[in-house]
Amino acid sequence: MTKSYTELLREAKAEIQEASVAESEALLREGITFVDVREDSEWEQGFIPGALHISRSYLEQNIEAAVPDRSAPVLLYCAGGVRSAFAAQTLKALGYANPISMAGGFQSWKSKGLPWSAPVVLSKAQQQRYSRHLLIPEVGTAGQAKLLESKVLLVGAGGLGSPAALYLAAAGVGTLGIIDFDVVDVSNLQRQILHTTDRVGEKKVESARKTITALNPDVTVVGHEEMLVGDNVERIIAGYDVILDGTDTFETRYLLNDAAVAAGIPVVHASVFRFEGQLTTFIPYEGPCYRCLYPTPPPPELAPGCSVAGVLGVVPGIMGLLQANEVLKVLLGIGTTLAGRLLLFDALESEFTELTLRRDPACPVCSDDARAARDRGEAPATTSFPADAPFVLGGAGFGGAFGAPEGRA
Repeated sequence: MTKSYTELLREAKAEIQEASVAESEALLREGITFVDVREDSEWEQGFIPGALHISRSYLEQNIEAAVPDRSAPVLLYCAGGVRSAFAAQTLKALGYANPISMAGGFQSWKSKGLPWSAPVVLSKAQQQRYSRHLLIPEVGTAGQAKLLESKVLLVGAGGLGSPAALYLAAAGVGTLGIIDFDVVDVSNLQRQILHTTDRVGEKKVESARKTITALNPDVTVVGHEEMLVGDNVERIIAGYDVILDGTDTFETRYLLNDAAVAAGIPVVHASVFRFEGQLTTFIPYEGPCYRCLYPTPPPPELAPGCSVAGVLGVVPGIMGLLQANEVLKVLLGIGTTLAGRLLLFDALESEFTELTLRRDPACPVCSDDARAARDRGEAPATTSFPADAPFVLGGAGFGGAFGAPEGRA
């Protein structure tokens, strides 16, 4: 026997539970999962804050991944309360114990003056370019919009900065600042993939700008053709959300660390030596800083640059990509960063080792005392080290003041 639309709707409403807008608002405050089952074009006109968006067309396909706990209550809403009733009936058939449809839908919610948000709408070209990101629940349209609004400073357009810049640009990070005072040399091309043979002798910042703009015109490149020094570091890093450290001198790393801690800006650090690399993320006051890891700089003979010691070209590529991954996690607020962890890479063995780092309670930059002094307007003295000071890898615990590290392969 065939049934009319009215009969089907009546049956659906008889099988499921409905909640008024007022009841739904109370459930939202209690933490119930809200699911918006309207189509994309409707969602783009506004939605209830905190709601998941799974259009009715894809409900059966996507609900299990979005709401894996079938015993938890789920409140569904559409424009007027019809599609959500059918959606609740579907969830009940899928084994969900307590699906609820909001009577009156989003229109009733808005008419009662309850809070709603308008999503950031990407252009058609952006939807196509970032389509693979939009499919990931942890990124989606909101995350991609956040990336487009973000600002990342790359200190150095060399072996680490090159791969990081390419992938951050491809990901749609809206503003990439690049500080580098050098020019492209033919010896750079073995690893610094932002640059090309026909740009030998050109400023690295300009070469990087050309490559990034050609890859993604959404990205604004801010060039800083100057050396990072004490007189300009605060000015240069101001306004950036994350800093990617691709420097190759301890002096610059200390300078950058101290300024970034004072400004509250996370720094994703990496360094390479021949076949080896190391990587960590410094988030001010949430974990150790660079001075916790290296309380004093090593003597030059223990830390030669790649122009002296050499480096396998792919190693900075690997570490730079890992830096880019850390930057994206920090910007999006997803995953677990490497704050408090040092990742070591051995290219010859294809092996990663992880060490746990601890914050130095006496650190002259990030300790509680140093922070309190900074809040009082008293800048801690951190720029000088005794010439004969022993090199201590303190934060990682290699004979340092903070005990042995916890190692994980």
